[in-house]
Amino acid sequence: MSDAPSKFGEYGGQYVPEALMPAIEELDDAYQRYVVENEDGFVDEFRERLRDFGGRPTPLQRADRLSERYGTDVLLKREDLLHGGAHKLNNALGQVLLAKYMGKERIVAETGAGQHGTATAMAAAHLDMPCEIYMGERDINRQRPNVFRMRLNGAEVNPVSTGRGTLKEAISETMRDWATTVETTHYVIGSVVGPHPFPTMVREFQSVISEEARRQFDEQVGGLPDSVVACAGGGSNTMGAFAEFVSDDSVDLYAVEAGGSSLGVDEETGVAPNSASLSTGTEGVLHGARTKLLQDRDGQIVESHSVSSGLDYAGVGPELAYLVDEGRVTPVTVDDDAALEGFHRLSQTEGIIPALETAHAVAWLEDATPEQLGDSVVVCVSGRGDKDLESVVEETENREVPNAPDMDVFSGGMR
Repeated sequence: MSDAPSKFGEYGGQYVPEALMPAIEELDDAYQRYVVENEDGFVDEFRERLRDFGGRPTPLQRADRLSERYGTDVLLKREDLLHGGAHKLNNALGQVLLAKYMGKERIVAETGAGQHGTATAMAAAHLDMPCEIYMGERDINRQRPNVFRMRLNGAEVNPVSTGRGTLKEAISETMRDWATTVETTHYVIGSVVGPHPFPTMVREFQSVISEEARRQFDEQVGGLPDSVVACAGGGSNTMGAFAEFVSDDSVDLYAVEAGGSSLGVDEETGVAPNSASLSTGTEGVLHGARTKLLQDRDGQIVESHSVSSGLDYAGVGPELAYLVDEGRVTPVTVDDDAALEGFHRLSQTEGIIPALETAHAVAWLEDATPEQLGDSVVVCVSGRGDKDLESVVEETENREVPNAPDMDVFSGGMR
């Protein structure tokens, strides 16, 4: 694991209340000692627990039908097979373990799609730490199975009703909790967002994805892939999938954002019917870091939208914003309808039911040019779709999705 600066060009930094600075400085020191320098064998224990509790390494699987469809080798990095069903455990386990090394007594976290909350609850139960999760009421209604899973693992789930009741509001509420309990509490941020050292630390915990994928690709195919594709909300699976390839200029990196129903910001309603911060956002400060945001002409953060609750966020990680500005990462968008098509396509062609977040990455393959994909493409399957089945049934009933199964059997709702 490597060190990194607190800023990425003009992005990043520590834009937090004075009351949080002691906790931020304590965390930065602990990150340097335990994660970077491996004091007391922290990294060794982390990797051991990822293997024995998490089930790493995850496979890199060739998708035969998709490869035939697109005329290139499509390989799927199966983070959906990690314990808990998504890449989120990599970071959650790392941070909860770090909190134990720091002597903290309590864990708080936010969640949107529920996968980070689930992973944090699992890690906290595994490591015997009390845990509270903040989740927007809208997301609670969209992700009821994950709410139950969090509670099964002993976590307390606190509904957040302010604003639209989604991830942005859940993060704000978690930060308020942390500000009043910093001496005993660690805040497990779920993505590569927030004040330094969170973006760097989360990326390092998630970099195991690309570390494995790079090695597995070389063993199975030889050399390096021509492109790597990952969905992008806050950006944790994106940076995890890209980290070990960033220095390889021959590998094209594509961050697939939620295009929602249309791009841009409606200045009259103050709503962005998308979550495409990298593609359409402008520079600003959100949740402790300078990054690319969805905001109106007055600099007010606007409401975002995505059919996928895990991508429904008005900002993005500062390092990812920097890599886009530098031309190293190419942002692309997929709208809600195409994402639903991608969900059904991967399910039917490969027998893998993806999370709606992952479905965006899969869907983009349909529009990508042969030049963009090259002779081989690695797609990060960030999570499995069990959590999204109710939402997909409802959304598919209300839309014309070309490759969807007959929805009449669900007319009475899922039971």
